[in-house]
Amino acid sequence: MASESLTTGESPAAVQIASLYDAHALGLIRLAYLMLGSQATAEDVVQDAFCGLYRRWPHIADQGKALLYVRSSVINGCRSELRRRKFRPERFHEPAGVSAEDSALANEDRKRAILALSALPNRQRQVLVLRFYLDFSDAQIARALGIGESTVRSTAHRALTALGRTLGRTP
Repeated sequence: MASESLTTGESPAAVQIASLYDAHALGLIRLAYLMLGSQATAEDVVQDAFCGLYRRWPHIADQGKALLYVRSSVINGCRSELRRRKFRPERFHEPAGVSAEDSALANEDRKRAILALSALPNRQRQVLVLRFYLDFSDAQIARALGIGESTVRSTAHRALTALGRTLGRTP
């Protein structure tokens, strides 16, 4: 693939970035969707992050860390978008499940969880998405959001408590 692209006049940077996009765009769009609640906006944020990577490519010292750069750009893009507007999740479309009843129950639980997540303040939602979707450690979340590790822990605790109350799972 890389040699085909080079013969069509694409730069090596474009080939590497396209390969990175093919491998990771879907996961990054899912991450952005969880933070933003809008498929179209999530796709825009991810596209902007890859455009930024392309512009910065000559200045990136360790191109092996390009995925970290793009992921940070996506997180920052989501945070910027959330500052501009209120979180509004879209309707969900789920593929057919094992049975109609199981699918309906799972879909209803998922909707309730997303709606409960959407009711959280932005920072609480961001901490939970980074912790449970990307499996980030407290230190990684703190770096990504520019806050202290103790703030991450207390924010996560408050968010989980609020989610539990909303979903009727804790007193």
